[in-house]
Amino acid sequence: MDIKEQSLNKHYEWNGKIEIKSAVPINTREDLSLAYTPGVAQPCLEIQKDINKSYELTRRNNLVAVVTDGTAVLGLGDIGPEAGMPVMEGKCALFKEFADVDAFPICVKSKDVDEIVNTVFMISGSFGGINLEDISAPRCFEIEAKLKEKCDIPVFHDDQHGTAIVVGAALLNALKLTGKKIDEIKLIINGAGSAGIAIGKHLLNLGVKNLIMVDRLGIIDDTDKFNVAQREMAKITNPEKISGNLSDAMISADVFIGVSAPNIVTKEMIESMSEKPIVFAMANPTPEIMPDKAKEYGAFIVGTGRSDFPNQINNVLAFPGIFRGALDCRASEINENMKVASTQAIADLVKDNELSVDFILPDPLDKRIGQEVAKAVVKAAKETNVARI
Repeated sequence: MDIKEQSLNKHYEWNGKIEIKSAVPINTREDLSLAYTPGVAQPCLEIQKDINKSYELTRRNNLVAVVTDGTAVLGLGDIGPEAGMPVMEGKCALFKEFADVDAFPICVKSKDVDEIVNTVFMISGSFGGINLEDISAPRCFEIEAKLKEKCDIPVFHDDQHGTAIVVGAALLNALKLTGKKIDEIKLIINGAGSAGIAIGKHLLNLGVKNLIMVDRLGIIDDTDKFNVAQREMAKITNPEKISGNLSDAMISADVFIGVSAPNIVTKEMIESMSEKPIVFAMANPTPEIMPDKAKEYGAFIVGTGRSDFPNQINNVLAFPGIFRGALDCRASEINENMKVASTQAIADLVKDNELSVDFILPDPLDKRIGQEVAKAVVKAAKETNVARI
């Protein structure tokens, strides 16, 4: 059996990847009275007087909602909220395994932005954070922005920001090996959807100056053929005002980042790049160019989203630790400084004497990651005055 068949069989066997267990004993009448009525009335009254007590008297302090509408699930597209549930359960399992964060899947049966926003807002008092997942662009931008305005807990779209944070860490370490400076490179992002735009914004925050974004219609600009989010990015990218398509953009590029479609990067494109080119081809399951081909054509460092090749750019390096840190300091939001701090913490876990062209990121199973990212997030949250404890 291949991995897909094995996974399907396991999912039948598991009948769900998460479960709820009681944290308290209920074996005697006194246990019952303490955990439930009549004793439970007292914590209720305390929370009524001060809602912040909900973080101390309930599990809210460690509970994250993993929310999807099922419109952009993995590489499968719009398969519906119920069909997205295995991914959301998997996400919850990763939260628990890598950062001891309790997470619960919320699969919303709506594609209406305001319906989704209101649904999540109405239940937000039960959670310490909201992780948005697998929501299609450009709706995901609006949903996240509106929820950030309404909610007083962190709202984080992992497909955007988790991806961007890990790409940033991979880039910082890859540049160490090439000897190039981040503010001097020419960097191409192919795919100007939610992930591509978030990566672009984050890399600009990290110091990239010459960034060019490309979509199916070519290098993005501020004309009506591109959506609002893409036109906004066009205003802060492509300083040399290059026009054309991906092959035009790739000439003399130092870095290619793909969050787009399989097998679209050619031999000629790689050969047209600068010396020691970095290629992060992250389309799943089939990348923009296969790593062996990219290396054959001259790529110096290659990363993908897959676990069966070196340099896997995997969101699990980021989101568990980010939420662990945000929950630990009861942050009101996850801001840009916290994202930059997360990127640096992930990159720093690979020491200079460990760095190689096939090892630019820590192993996703490295249990240090969640702890180190959490510490960096707490520090940045306190420095930017969004930590509440």
